[in-house]
Amino acid sequence: MAKKIQFILNGNTVEVMVGETELLVDVLRDKFRLTGTKKACGTGDCGACTVLLNKEAVRSCIILAPMVDGKEVLTIEGLGDEKNVHPIQQAFVDAGAVQCGYCTPAMILTAKAVLDINHDPSDEEIKTALSGNLCRCTGYSKIFQAVKNAAKAMNLKR
Repeated sequence: MAKKIQFILNGNTVEVMVGETELLVDVLRDKFRLTGTKKACGTGDCGACTVLLNKEAVRSCIILAPMVDGKEVLTIEGLGDEKNVHPIQQAFVDAGAVQCGYCTPAMILTAKAVLDINHDPSDEEIKTALSGNLCRCTGYSKIFQAVKNAAKAMNLKR
């Protein structure tokens, strides 16, 4: 049975009809054409589908769309764009942490969730935070460096 839900998506209030078993990743990709959220494992293990739900990093492939009714969802498309690049996005580019780019949106959103809470995370805290996001292209060192650089850049702006 379809249900109308309303939520804040990338800063804008939206309404959409969803099935009771429809997944958030499918709604974002198919109904809103937000393809930065990747659909990969379908089990919440790889982290490629990570979005921020009420500022918390979650796996959208295991979140039922009706669960976001009345909540706030942020995808990579809502974080920044080529005219208004977010410091975390810039840090990933500067550190060469983008590689193929498949995992990058999820890594960036996970980093944002961490840096919004902890403005100066230790190396271990960064590794723990990103541990649920798999990357097959890097040894993670550039990604960790990008998060550290983003923390510094964001602290300068605070």
